[in-house]
Amino acid sequence: MIRIELDEPTLARTRIAISPLWEVLTSLFVLQRHPEAAPWPYTAWARHARRVLAEVPATAPAKLLTIGLPAPDFLSPIPTSAAPTLAEQLAELRATPAEVIAEQIPRYHHPDDLPGWLSPFVTDRQAALDRLADGIEAYWEAAIAPWWSAMRAALDEEVLHRARALAADGPDALLADLHERVRWEKPVLTLVKPSEQQITAVNQRLLLLPLVFSQGALICATDHPEIIAVSYQARGAVVLAEGGPTSAPGTTPPVTDRLAVLVGRGRAQVLRALTRPATTAGLAATLGLAPSTVSEQLSALLTAGVVHRRRVGRRVLYGLEPAGVALVQLIGDEPASASA
Repeated sequence: MIRIELDEPTLARTRIAISPLWEVLTSLFVLQRHPEAAPWPYTAWARHARRVLAEVPATAPAKLLTIGLPAPDFLSPIPTSAAPTLAEQLAELRATPAEVIAEQIPRYHHPDDLPGWLSPFVTDRQAALDRLADGIEAYWEAAIAPWWSAMRAALDEEVLHRARALAADGPDALLADLHERVRWEKPVLTLVKPSEQQITAVNQRLLLLPLVFSQGALICATDHPEIIAVSYQARGAVVLAEGGPTSAPGTTPPVTDRLAVLVGRGRAQVLRALTRPATTAGLAATLGLAPSTVSEQLSALLTAGVVHRRRVGRRVLYGLEPAGVALVQLIGDEPASASA
């Protein structure tokens, strides 16, 4: 367990941001955790990403992000704005000051006994940072960029949903409903993980980072002097199973989607995506469907009583009724292999 004790100023400064660089990091974790075949909806994407790493030599430095864990946060810095681009985050990575590296490394390794992969960041800092940033950029362009538009739309919907909860009900309500493996018992935020760690945040800021590639994993970054960053699984990972270069016929194994058999493929997609409330436009971007198609599916699901609609300011958000939640949880969590 990682237990983070938050004082009132830190709790009051809770914010939400997205991070393309942390998506790179966690996507590599997905490949590392599943060396043979990643589970749905990461399966086809992971096959493509492994080909990228094997066939594009320029991506090799990106693997440094997962070689020596835990690793100093300067290798994958937290975002300094709410929605940075990858280029902006890589520019910050390239500009990492020597004093930041010197401060963080002793928390993980003795300075006189650094592993070979880490020592260049001390002995030839700029070259090592540029090498890593170039590798991340090459990996991003080939392995993640084809999906980013849909991922970004899903993340925008997630941030909208969380920001609304934060504004309406405060940080207590937000943290209480963040993730099944995140527990909030004020003043302690507990991340259910195998490692044991106690952290006290005094007069800092809590930054929440929803990630499509989290796959349920939780990251806690504490090296920044002013910010505690915690990642969690965002809804919308289904976008990795739809579209992109790996969705061509013959590139994915046949599956039997039980929810699709029951309600139809389009409605099954919408139901899964609505595990977090979303707008029609957000759903269309997330699922790669025309807005008119999404509207048609939503109309049918509303009539069936498995979806509701709520107006929030100028937006209309759709969400699951209890019957819709039951459908997704009982028969729609994961498509079954056709050979099963």
